[in-house]
Amino acid sequence: MRDTNPYRTRPGGSRPPQLTGSPGPRHDTRQRRGGRGWLRALALLTVAAVAGWFALVKVMEPRVAPSPPPVLPPSPSPIGSIAWPMAGVSAAGVSAAGFRPRLLAGPGAHRPVPVASVAKLMTAYVIVHDHPLDAGAAGPQIVVRPDEAAAYPAQARNDDSLVPVIAGERISERQALMALLLPSADNMAWILARWDAGSQQAFVARMNAAARRLGMTGTRYTDPSGLAASTVSTAADQVLLGRAVMAQPVLAGIVATRTAVVPVAGPVRNLNRLLGSDQIVGLKTGSTSAAGGCVLLAAWHRVSGRRTLIIAAVFGQPGALSASLANALAAGQQLVLAVDHALDHPARARSPLPGQKRPWQKKPAR
Repeated sequence: MRDTNPYRTRPGGSRPPQLTGSPGPRHDTRQRRGGRGWLRALALLTVAAVAGWFALVKVMEPRVAPSPPPVLPPSPSPIGSIAWPMAGVSAAGVSAAGFRPRLLAGPGAHRPVPVASVAKLMTAYVIVHDHPLDAGAAGPQIVVRPDEAAAYPAQARNDDSLVPVIAGERISERQALMALLLPSADNMAWILARWDAGSQQAFVARMNAAARRLGMTGTRYTDPSGLAASTVSTAADQVLLGRAVMAQPVLAGIVATRTAVVPVAGPVRNLNRLLGSDQIVGLKTGSTSAAGGCVLLAAWHRVSGRRTLIIAAVFGQPGALSASLANALAAGQQLVLAVDHALDHPARARSPLPGQKRPWQKKPAR
């Protein structure tokens, strides 16, 4: 599955122009006759001046920022009014220590849809559950089998999202999780599934069991990579998963990592280009033709001196593969900011019903 990176150029700008053209004139020992050499030099200078002028104009042109994704009119939620993405399905959640977590249901929040590579979060969650990692520990070594290495060329022809592997390669659990969650390697999902459960089918059963334990009632995993369109979940369920992943320090650290180095593949980059902006610290992107653009984001917000975790889930964003992922990232970022704004303006929150407390009101001490 391609998790196409929509930000191949530097953030906020276009790719620098590549200066091409014929090399400069050679110094010929023979003297050219008459004034043809001077005329040619004058012509070249004129062309260069005109080209330079156009280049200057292009540089001075203000860049037009991409249009923000369309949103629906703000609607009430347990914490205040939120403008939800117009396309696809979405949900959000807020939680803070000592307070009851809140699920914020957006359009289609409980409708099962394909989730693409966001499914790899559950793969990672099951792996860490079955093989806990201490802080900073590399974990056990995983050996790549010959058949897994031999499958790589065919997988590459299918344009899957991959990391190169070779037979006999030894990769630590932590490195495998980095390859799984940063560049979104499908083949690492399959390798981890075999390593953990003996087969993909047995591992998928563990994924679904974990989903049931987390209360993800609208979720059904059929593969560990998310490549299959039959792997479906709801935006509301993915908020629950995002909260569970962020509660695992090892996984929270990995999804917040921008770059890493893994054996054979070498340096890898996180496809979540929103890391570090607007207090966003994770979680996972995905895109397929069936799922559209998908993103599950985690961000921190401080409310009344208390750190609050925001989880935003946006799936089914439109566009071609690379465009849909860019659209999902933009819509997800907008949703994070909308929830953040609602938390900053508690006066706009709807009044509690009689006998109820406000969303962030502590229970009175007894």
